[in-house]
Amino acid sequence: QVQLVESGGGLVQPGGSLRLSCAASGFSFSWYGMNWYRQVAGKERELVASITSSGTSTNYADSVKGRFTISRDNAKNTVYLEMNSLKPEDTAVYYCKVFRYGTSYWGQGTKVTVSS
Repeated sequence: QVQLVESGGGLVQPGGSLRLSCAASGFSFSWYGMNWYRQVAGKERELVASITSSGTSTNYADSVKGRFTISRDNAKNTVYLEMNSLKPEDTAVYYCKVFRYGTSYWGQGTKVTVSS
């Protein structure tokens, strides 16, 4: 079965950095684009970054462009989100997602808190 496990969240000061990881299993990881979303309590889940199956193309939400970088290692079945210059408004639970055969699969999320 498809499984996505996020890690790397935590508490960081404004201006700091974090690297999130999402380990995938149960499907042919290198065949699929991957996405990172985030959600603040009481708000809709927001698409943060996307990467194609080969990793050659990426897209970002305007709010994170120039600060976040999505990447993947198909040999390790893992997608990453490097987050720099973090702001308090980046505080959220971050999820990775794969869309496969008409179904979205989500991880359990990893919490990021940006606060002094």
